[in-house]
Formats: sequence, structure tokens, C-alpha cells
Amino acid sequence: MLTISEVSKSYGKKRVLDDISIELENGLYGLLAPNGAGKTTLLKLIVTLLSPDRGEILWNGAPVQKLGASYREIIGYLPQQFGYYKYNTPVQYLDYLAALKGLPREGLKEKIFSVLDTVGLSDVAQVKMRKFSGGMIQRVGIAQALMGDSRLLILDEPTAGLDPKERARFRNLIAEMSKNRIVILSTHIVSDVESVSGRVLMLKDRKLVRNQSASALCSELEGKVFEIRVKTDDQAAALKKEHFILSERNEAGSMILRYYSEQPAGLEGERLCPPNLEDLFLVMYR
Repeated sequence: MLTISEVSKSYGKKRVLDDISIELENGLYGLLAPNGAGKTTLLKLIVTLLSPDRGEILWNGAPVQKLGASYREIIGYLPQQFGYYKYNTPVQYLDYLAALKGLPREGLKEKIFSVLDTVGLSDVAQVKMRKFSGGMIQRVGIAQALMGDSRLLILDEPTAGLDPKERARFRNLIAEMSKNRIVILSTHIVSDVESVSGRVLMLKDRKLVRNQSASALCSELEGKVFEIRVKTDDQAAALKKEHFILSERNEAGSMILRYYSEQPAGLEGERLCPPNLEDLFLVMYR
């Protein structure tokens, strides 16, 4: 169990996180917040790249700062930006990182090819990474996080640069992995969180403001999300002035507006819609 107890963190005079408390057991947690809300800071605290100004983080009841290397051994971590040697092949790179992490050499080659197959890179396992696209490099990053059968998997923007097929593959992978470990997924892609997370954690104003399932969060907007096909620019402008617009799309030559409103606008053609997590994200953070 990972316990975050009354944790606060500041950079100089700027408070980034304030009194964060939560307990995490095996499962998949989606960490959701806009840029600058403290997501990456929280992840760096969990993996001990930073130390809290106040409060503590515990692994199975023991302070992680005191556990030292024995705690870091059970972590798989994919930061937003990770370093790699472009003239290495994925096999060479993962072998090097395995040595740094102190993984046993026995069976290591098979493990490396297994994780590369998992992320869809087995056919380029011996190709120098300088030839890789951004999405392929991101998959190498995911592969290194999976090395060692980590019990705590921390993924910061893991699907950045992946195409829809790769994202679907990755979502299925982490959903399966979360059955026997803690997985924390931080992302700006709300649909990734909504489709796989058992719990959604939301940060706002330096605090943890939500820790619920996606369906429970979406229910907060039940009866408050509408769509309408607007017929004139004046009608669209009036609607935008009175209500919070969630999205706009063109359909069959006309504009469809999706909006949030405490009460129906009372317009002809207006229809009530089931809310989704992106709606909640937009409403909460405006």
C-alpha cells in the first residue's frame, strides 16, 4: 500500500501542493489536472526525486525516504522527458538500464525481448534508436518502465506521441498490469483516463479535490450537459454568451454546440446528453 499523508511542497515562495492525503492499493489510478497543477511534482515526490516540505509518503507503513534503494527497486517510472542514447538499439538501452537497476542477469535477454514485444517493438529491437519516430521512442520509455516487474508503476504522460492504435494497445496493457500492482497514470488525454482507470484523482488549487470512479464523477453533471444544432451565427453567439461551451463541431453543414448549463436553455432542438469525463474536466477547470 502507498500512503500519502498530509504532503505539501513549495518551490521557493510558490506552494505547488498543499496537504495531499490519499491511500493507494493495487489498481489503476488516473491523475488528472491541467498544466501547472502539480501532477509531475506529486509523481516526483512518490518516486523520491523530490522530498516533501511537510508530511510523509509511506510504502506498507514505512517512510519511503528511509527505505532508500529497496523502495526504488520496486518502482517503474516513465517521466515526461527521459534520456536515451540515440546510437543504442532498444536491446542495448534496456540492458544498460537493467544493469543500473541491479536486475539479475539470468533470463534478462528473454525479459528484454518480452517487454519489447509487449510495446510492439520486437521487429526493431536491434535497430539504432536515432532512426525512431517520437512515438517509437515513447514506446521504448514505456518498455523501460516495465522492466523488473515493478510493484509501483508511475507513468507521466505515457501516451504522448502515440497513434490511436498504440494508445489502445497501451491502455489494454496497463489495465491488465494494474491487477497486481499500483499503477498511477498522469495524462492530459482525458479519454485514456476515462477508459481504463478504476479511480480518478483530480488536483485543483494545490489540493486533491476528487478521488472517485469516472462514472461517479460524470454523475455530477447529470442533467446539465446539452447539445443543439444552431441555425444562425446570432443564435450561436447568444448561446455562447449565456452558457459555458464544451465543444463545437460541424455536422452535415451546420454547427453543433455542446454546452453546460444548470438549467435548459429552452431552445427548440435542444437535447440532454450523458456527460463524460472531458465535460467534467472542462467545467471544473474552466
